[in-house]
Amino acid sequence: MTRYKQAEFEDEDSSSIGSVALNSEGISTSATHIRYHTGTTMWKARSTLERCLLIICAVLLLTILVLAIVISSKNGWDEAQILHVTSHGEVQSVLTLQIVADGTHCLTEHCVTVAASIINSIDYSVDPCDDFYEYACGGWRKKNPIPDGKSVWGTFGKLDQDNQLVVKNVLEKPFSEMKSKAERKAKYYYLSCMDANETIETLGAKPMLELLENIGGWNVSGKFNISSWSLQNSMHVLQNVYNMGGLFSWAVNEDDRNSTRHIIQKKNLSLSSLDDSYNVTLADIKSRLIFTFKIDQGGLTLPTADNYLNVTEHGKVLAAYLDYMTKIGVLLGGEENSTKKQMQAIIDFETRLAKITIPPEERRDEEKLYNLMSLNELQRKAPFTVRSLTACLSKPFREAYKGLRKALLGSEGHEEQWRYCVSDVNNAMGFAIGAMFVREVFHGKSKPMAEEMINQVRKAFTKNLKNLDWMDTETRKAAEEKANAITDMIGFPDFILQPSELDERYRDLAIKQNEYFQNNLRVNKYNLRKNLEKLDQVVNKTTWIMTPPTVNAYYTPTKNQIVFPAGILQGPFYDMENPNSLNFGGIGVVMGHELTHAFDDQGREYDLHGNLHQWWNDATIERFKNRTECFVEQYNQYQKYRNLDRSIVMHTGENIADNGGLKAAYHAYLSMPKSYKDQLPLPGLNLTHRQLFFLNFAQVV
Repeated sequence: MTRYKQAEFEDEDSSSIGSVALNSEGISTSATHIRYHTGTTMWKARSTLERCLLIICAVLLLTILVLAIVISSKNGWDEAQILHVTSHGEVQSVLTLQIVADGTHCLTEHCVTVAASIINSIDYSVDPCDDFYEYACGGWRKKNPIPDGKSVWGTFGKLDQDNQLVVKNVLEKPFSEMKSKAERKAKYYYLSCMDANETIETLGAKPMLELLENIGGWNVSGKFNISSWSLQNSMHVLQNVYNMGGLFSWAVNEDDRNSTRHIIQKKNLSLSSLDDSYNVTLADIKSRLIFTFKIDQGGLTLPTADNYLNVTEHGKVLAAYLDYMTKIGVLLGGEENSTKKQMQAIIDFETRLAKITIPPEERRDEEKLYNLMSLNELQRKAPFTVRSLTACLSKPFREAYKGLRKALLGSEGHEEQWRYCVSDVNNAMGFAIGAMFVREVFHGKSKPMAEEMINQVRKAFTKNLKNLDWMDTETRKAAEEKANAITDMIGFPDFILQPSELDERYRDLAIKQNEYFQNNLRVNKYNLRKNLEKLDQVVNKTTWIMTPPTVNAYYTPTKNQIVFPAGILQGPFYDMENPNSLNFGGIGVVMGHELTHAFDDQGREYDLHGNLHQWWNDATIERFKNRTECFVEQYNQYQKYRNLDRSIVMHTGENIADNGGLKAAYHAYLSMPKSYKDQLPLPGLNLTHRQLFFLNFAQVV
């Protein structure tokens, strides 16, 4: 099942790891700067006699009168020049605002800055009534072309890059500034990836060849004895020693029908044994719990079945895939022609799998996907294979992937090494990274303010339930109870700021500075151990899936939980100094989006306790499905979705969440008491705060 729903469509280029862009000296490198110029004053126009008289009056009437004269002499006007500076220190654009200092506009530094950012994103040549998206975002798109190496670009990706820079800076601080052993391990991992001593290049293919030998060898790279080779043993070592699945894999997750317990969720696996080095054997597990499995289909190497089956459209992808695998085989010692034949056989096999794979749009009904199986049934059915670790090898292995990436995404991905390493260490030790990130950018009252926003969005959502004439009274009451039962988690888990607790989490993970490939294997084994430990534990419904620097948010159906990491709780989504119109139009909509996921075409199948069962009556379900079809028909009218019926169905839950989230956030904003900053308009923008809500929604989300 889908373990969480995201607040954005998945960005395949996003490495997902604040909003403050710093260079090596800690200076902002991509920001909006403000420079004031006073206009022509009456003082300069005075004669010498008049100036003397003014001075005498000033002395007699004291300082307050002098200030009054100065203010009046400016005729109430200031000129603010807004400079947008690139990461290279170049002035990208200049925006001049005439600001009336008459108490009718918010003229704090933050208000002027955020107004300038909004104005820079607008395309004033477009009528918002004709094309609101182009009006709201056209300026931003012109000033922010898709970076080299990216296939898509937007505010999520831009903030993610800013967050990466923050993480880079904290990782490059001296070891003496690290607060815990876990943070020092994260720094060692980062250094092993950056590979200043070029250990990775020196080792070349050696680490992978040793791994292949440990799992029984490979006839492409040599040292292979078919008479002593065992498929079952190779699959066991890959999954249960190195935690790598391919055709077959497994993980420990919540039981959909009883969300208080863990079960093994399997994508076609064989658990004939578990590695003794962890002192957790199959017998141990069998003695501790009822051993049950949720069975599901496996995955494919390429993103979709269409990549294999639609040769007309994806022929270049298949050719690039064959070329990539052949290059890797040759780098590992294979002969080119024979290697290419074997790789083609692999593609042919995957194509046969693609033909029997159920497409995503037919996998949205969780009831139909729930399939528990006993241990005895499971052991009659399956084995495993390998995934690639080539990204951890020398440059020729990494270069081999570029052709396939370009065929799939339209870009070879010229990512700076430090960005790749920041993303990798975040994936490996995200909570250690999170501790450093949070201390750097997440301060003060950000967390309680965000929690209050969620409460207001929840109130608006539940209030609107009363207006749903298609929902019966009993289901409406249950829906309100579920909404109120949703656990919201903001920013970061508290344990990461407690060094002893953070160290305990990573106690069993050993990291060495010059062993990047082995560090990856150690992380895999560590994750396997942590996964197995959950089997005899009650489900903790306050655990985090995403790490604090992540620019995203999610809803987990089995935990009835919404989570908003610190990474997204920053500008342009959220700022403590923003007027409510901007915060609710930004992160408020994301909050409403995730809350609405609890009631979309998949989330509605789980009750307030996170258990999968029918809790809506049949008539309400039927009316809901009819309205869902309206979404499909509406989105089918948009050019982006035209002739892509499967894409529309697959994104129905996202479209429902987008619409429901926007409505809940808007009504939450309207219910908020209006403070001083919520009453004064922003300078340079002839817009009400209600209009700013929708403008910021368009620009940010």
